[in-house]
Amino acid sequence: MANLNNRARPENTYDAIVVGSGMTGGWAAKELTEKGLKTLVLERGPMVRHITDYPTAMTDPWDMQYPGGRLPPDEVKAHYPVQNRTGYALTEYTKHFFVRDDQDPYTETKPYDWIRGYQVGGRSLLWSRQCYRHAPIDFEANAREGVGIDWPIRYPELAPWYDYVERFIGVSGQAEGLPHLPDGVFQPPMEMNCVELAFKARSEARYPERRVTMGRAAHLTAPTEEQKALGRGQCQHRNMCMRGCPFGAYFSSNSATLVAAERTGNLKIRPASIVTSLIFDPAKGRARGVRVLDANTGEETEFYAEVVFLCASTLNTTWVMLNSTSKRFPNGFGNDSDQLGRNLMDHHLGVGASADAPGYQEMYYSGRRPNGIYVPRFRNLGDKASARGDYTRGFGYQGGAGRTGWNRNAAGFGAGRKAALSQPGPWAIRLGGFGETLPYADNRATLNHAVKDQHGLPTLSLDVSIRENEHAMRRDMQVAAAEMLEAAGFKNVRGYDAGYSPGNGIHEMGAARMGRDPKTSVLNAHNQVHGCPNVYVTDGSAMVSASCVNPSLTYMALTARAVDHAVSQRRRGDL
Repeated sequence: MANLNNRARPENTYDAIVVGSGMTGGWAAKELTEKGLKTLVLERGPMVRHITDYPTAMTDPWDMQYPGGRLPPDEVKAHYPVQNRTGYALTEYTKHFFVRDDQDPYTETKPYDWIRGYQVGGRSLLWSRQCYRHAPIDFEANAREGVGIDWPIRYPELAPWYDYVERFIGVSGQAEGLPHLPDGVFQPPMEMNCVELAFKARSEARYPERRVTMGRAAHLTAPTEEQKALGRGQCQHRNMCMRGCPFGAYFSSNSATLVAAERTGNLKIRPASIVTSLIFDPAKGRARGVRVLDANTGEETEFYAEVVFLCASTLNTTWVMLNSTSKRFPNGFGNDSDQLGRNLMDHHLGVGASADAPGYQEMYYSGRRPNGIYVPRFRNLGDKASARGDYTRGFGYQGGAGRTGWNRNAAGFGAGRKAALSQPGPWAIRLGGFGETLPYADNRATLNHAVKDQHGLPTLSLDVSIRENEHAMRRDMQVAAAEMLEAAGFKNVRGYDAGYSPGNGIHEMGAARMGRDPKTSVLNAHNQVHGCPNVYVTDGSAMVSASCVNPSLTYMALTARAVDHAVSQRRRGDL
């Protein structure tokens, strides 16, 4: 029988509870604690403290068992078959930040790559750090095209929160003055190398509407006094980011938001705490807390608060809500609209073009820049010149140029091979597309009580696919990338489409969408659950459409905005 620890209720009561400690959970914790609320952060994984718990941050490549830190095939097959699908992220350097698929399974009705990191900091330790604002056209697109439902907010409502978040996290980038790629609060951009500069000049001469800019990334290039006071420093161009950055140069919960929250004295982090359900009080029409399963001991405990923020990442938040059934919410918490778990989106990728860049043999670059170039969307921008008849929405490109180094394949043995590897290889350049997917009601997650995880809890079944709109876009993504590389005069241009399964963009979103009408959405314009106003959902599940840009900056801005609303409502006694 569950030990609900009722005698400890006063000790288990806080002003606010935050479920999850990653990108949005860290922001919710920072904002709530800085506004004076005693806040409990519940994280299902183990504690990871900044610097202390980055075991491979300084590990040299020759200390790995296999080149590049590759994991043995048997280990991948047994423990990480899904986490390895990204093709780059899972290595001996990083495996401790990824879940084991054999311990946390799920069911794929269609192929779905659910990439997860369960620890304090979540995937904020593993993200690609690209930061772009959603544009006005992104917030208007659904209403304009009759797709899904309309966003309940517009760009001007979120713009000051983008400013607020960018100042704190530190985003390096170049202002471009493009309405479909809003500029922000930037630190100096990183530099393009010689081949990228040549590509920009030549490609833009042929296609001026296809702007080439430096990636906007959450890496400090000129730390502010506020950032230095948190112990953060300038990016060292090591490009070992996914191991955890001991310099605090890239933004993570561990190096920034949780540090700020701890310094208030109002934060309690409880790792190894799996939130299994929300507790609903039917008399008050409010949630009074959450039920938690201790991941180590199996003990069940209840925690209580006036306001709850669900920030566990899209699919885990969806799981908590689906698993929180009651007489009021028989089909999942807040699921009056039957939209909970539906409309799952991602960014489709794995398509573009690459080329050789002959010459430039006397040129190299300093360090290993953890960033690349970016080509903003140039299709379907609302004018005739950019309109496409075969698909709606658009895509951008991320990529870059470089030279192969000493760890490349080289012919021969002994001294000859060593001599060949002492010189850098030839230059090459690549453009990879990031395309928007549309919200489809039958792209959904459902509870699966037949398959249990390592803790005996039900799991998710995922039934998600892309459709003809995305397939048509992919064809254009490949052609347009090749066009740009050819216009730049590069050789051996190779278009590619390596295939794609939803989830592989690692930008799952949309399963508890915002909206104006409780009949068609789960959340209101302030990220409150329509049927329970003291529960806020601010991770990717709140998204109404996907845009074609990396979404984490929008998640963070929505979270800061929602906390501001929650604290205001609490002071007025409306929660």
